[in-house]
Amino acid sequence: MYRQPITRTEDRAEPGWTPRGEKGRSAESVTQATELWTRCSKSLRDQVSESTWQLWLSGIEPEGFAEGLFTLSVPTPFIRERVESRYLPMIEDTLANEVGDTVRGLLVVRQAPPAAAPSPAEMLGGSDAANHLMGSDSLVQQPSASSRSILATPGRESPEVQPDSKFTFETFVAASSNRLAHAAAQAVAETPGRSYNPLFIYGDSGLGKTHLLHAIANYVTENYPRRKVLYVTTETFMNDFVDALRSSTTLAFKRRYRDCDVLLIDDVQFMERKEGLQEEFFHTYNDLKGASKQMVLTSDRAPKSIETLEDRLRSRFLSGLITEIDPPDLETRLAILRSKSLSEHYDVPDDVLEFIASHVKDNIRELEGALIRICAFAKLNNKPISREQAEKVLAHLVEAGEPRRISPQMILDTVAASYGFSVESIIGPSRTRPLVTARQVAMYLTRNLTDYSYPAIGRVFGKRDHTTVIHAVDKIAGQMQERRQIYEQVTELDQKIRAGSA
Repeated sequence: MYRQPITRTEDRAEPGWTPRGEKGRSAESVTQATELWTRCSKSLRDQVSESTWQLWLSGIEPEGFAEGLFTLSVPTPFIRERVESRYLPMIEDTLANEVGDTVRGLLVVRQAPPAAAPSPAEMLGGSDAANHLMGSDSLVQQPSASSRSILATPGRESPEVQPDSKFTFETFVAASSNRLAHAAAQAVAETPGRSYNPLFIYGDSGLGKTHLLHAIANYVTENYPRRKVLYVTTETFMNDFVDALRSSTTLAFKRRYRDCDVLLIDDVQFMERKEGLQEEFFHTYNDLKGASKQMVLTSDRAPKSIETLEDRLRSRFLSGLITEIDPPDLETRLAILRSKSLSEHYDVPDDVLEFIASHVKDNIRELEGALIRICAFAKLNNKPISREQAEKVLAHLVEAGEPRRISPQMILDTVAASYGFSVESIIGPSRTRPLVTARQVAMYLTRNLTDYSYPAIGRVFGKRDHTTVIHAVDKIAGQMQERRQIYEQVTELDQKIRAGSA
């Protein structure tokens, strides 16, 4: 993601460096910055994977805080560029929440001591973590000066979307609509590289494809700790490939993707019309297949239906097991709702679950979203959950009848009009508090009302990174449970958008 920096400064080169416009860093400013950063660090660490924290954010140090500008230093220009482009919005959000006002972040590079650069193993807190992320024992050795540029690649970041421990085979509700995909995924996890290689799972958005990928990753990691598992979206694979070409570090890129034992790639339909990416994945596929390494791929359509997919790549997808996930039937939807209620400790009557399952038919994500909304309403009003209450909260679904096509543009137009901003402002770089709230609400609604993935939503909202979208969705979902104003705003917007799509 490209993000226009708020301010650019020269890299810090002298011990006495101070940001432009400051005569010096007072002890009070430094102390205030240190205390604020200490409070925010835990929240930031909870929002990203451990590998991302260790690799990109753990080396950040506070330098000063004055007049809404928080200055942070990082060890290298490369880390500054990566944090600035991908994580600075999340950092600014967290700081703003802590101080109750808009905070702008400024990243500078501090002077490095005249010592050898740390190895990737040291940066990640141990050789095991480095081996898991780098995919090669040889890469965690102390690099020579000529090889450090190869190590400093986006590939070291590993997949930013780490396997979610909540997504396991035990929490997946198997039924006639998904039983073959579930059984095949279990077989692959139990004997990687020996059963159904590659395994290709396809189906509409929100039906459980990503859940199965996470379940495979969690099972293999737990039962085969020596196996290297790599889970990425096609978006991450593409970004790593482009960055490797740009920085002439394709060797590290190839090692990362070809030295793993299990490669899980989500949403391969995004490879269409990208000839260079398909060419690279073709060679990656052949290398892994030849080494009996397991591959699992997901898509929203079958290989034959992915336009502009090279025939040689399509034939390789078809050489394994192709399995489809269909929309769940009524009994399956009820089972999913009961499972979600138990895991979240919701006390929901059966007639309410039946009401939800009868009116949300095609998307598990929307099914669970309806349950969360009913529970949030009951909690905010301090009332028990009832059928009458559910009918009121989900009135828009009852009236809808048939599902309607909702686009991100419809959501942006409605949210912009409601909050009094332009669409350009919502997807732009400004970070004033009311605008950030509107942007996060729009991201939340786009996630719940469309089939767009996190990376796709990030592209719609000014080419933001998908971690920013995840943060926004989780934040609004949490605030809906605690703040009546946010709950009512989101509910009203949801109803307007659905009504406007008729």
